[in-house]
Amino acid sequence: MSDYLETTHDVYKEAALTPDVGLCCTTNPIWELPGLKIPKIMQEMNYGCGSTVHARDLTNNPKTLYVGVGGGMELLQFAYFNRQKGGVVGVDVVDEMLEASRKNFIEAEAQNSWFKSDFVDLKKGDAMNLPVEDNSIDVAAQNCLFNIFKADDLKKAIAEMYRVLKPHGRLVMSDPTCEQPMNDTLRNDERLRALCLSGSLPIADYVKALTDAGFGTIEIRARKPYRILDPKNYPTDELIYIESIEVAAIKDPMPADGPCIFTGKAAIYYGDEDYFDDKSGHVLLKNQPLAICDKTAGILKALNRDDIYFSESTYHYDGGGCC
Repeated sequence: MSDYLETTHDVYKEAALTPDVGLCCTTNPIWELPGLKIPKIMQEMNYGCGSTVHARDLTNNPKTLYVGVGGGMELLQFAYFNRQKGGVVGVDVVDEMLEASRKNFIEAEAQNSWFKSDFVDLKKGDAMNLPVEDNSIDVAAQNCLFNIFKADDLKKAIAEMYRVLKPHGRLVMSDPTCEQPMNDTLRNDERLRALCLSGSLPIADYVKALTDAGFGTIEIRARKPYRILDPKNYPTDELIYIESIEVAAIKDPMPADGPCIFTGKAAIYYGDEDYFDDKSGHVLLKNQPLAICDKTAGILKALNRDDIYFSESTYHYDGGGCC
């Protein structure tokens, strides 16, 4: 194990033994679903920067994998949608975090009559060598983990997620991102990397790592303020703004003309006809917004029509569209 991963292991071992409410800072509210109660200890150990639990991903009792278990909160949320023995697999390299989750599940059983601890299969394992069979998972997830990895390790971790997913399965993630350059002192600070700060990548680099692994469809579902690195408290001469994003990478075949990346763009046709059909699979009804991937936006813009409006990327995509 490399030095920075050893530091990360120690940080989360400590966080498992002594819950640290301020370790990460998610602006997401806790899920309020009928019959679902989240124990307080799980909320205190919610070491993520967003949410990976989306109801539209979790229909028909999907086999779900969650890497980096935290205090078990998202494992419990995933189990809510599955409710089968071993229907959710949780993997973590930190023994103390696995043990903390086991204890927290006992509390979850006491508060949720529907929940049984054996709905979740906890396994010790490494994100770069998952103890999971090929093509066996419908939905895989990680929250505030991949941003910690350096480039070669990130490539391995994404490849492992791709390997275990079934065709058309989806990898759902939440990670900090940063569009500003960071100096080498920040990048090489092992503790700041473990704390999900100095490993943050620009969104374009993050998405490229996913498409390089073979994911044919990428959905950016949310983009939110996360943290500030300021010169008074960190080794930087300028203020650095970090955001968190929620992304789904879908194991669709890679299109011949490149991946479909949805960043929240839409097209609106306002011409004289009832609709516009570009004869390439994109039909725009009059004055009805249609979600489009960035690639399709480029193709339609190249037509140079004066009756189609294109919105900018909102970095909030919630399904539907042309692709």
